[in-house]
Amino acid sequence: MSNPSLAATPWTLVGQHAAVRFTLIASAEPGLLPRLMQPFARRDLTPDSFDCTRQGGDLRVEIAMAAMPAEMVHLVEGNLRQVVGVTQLHCRREITGSVRRAA
Repeated sequence: MSNPSLAATPWTLVGQHAAVRFTLIASAEPGLLPRLMQPFARRDLTPDSFDCTRQGGDLRVEIAMAAMPAEMVHLVEGNLRQVVGVTQLHCRREITGSVRRAA
C-alpha cells in the first residue's frame, strides 16, 4: 500500500535541469527561424545547437540544450507548437540530477 501523506505531496522540478532536443517540421517561410528563437530569448535561454535543413517546401529544425531549467521545458515546447508554420514537433528530454518532493 502507498502512504497517503506521500501521495498528496507534489513533486518539483524547480532547480533541476533537462537535456532537451526539439525536432520540428515547419513550412519554409521568411521569418520562421527568428520566431522559433523567441521562446528561448523570452526566457533568457541560449540553445547549444540550432540546425536547419530544407526538405522540399518544409524545414526540419533541431534545437538542443544540454541544461535547460526543467520547469521551462513544457513552456518552451508549448510556445514552439504555437509558432505559425510549425506542423510537427517532437521533444526529447532527460532530467539530469534527482527529482525531489516539494517542501
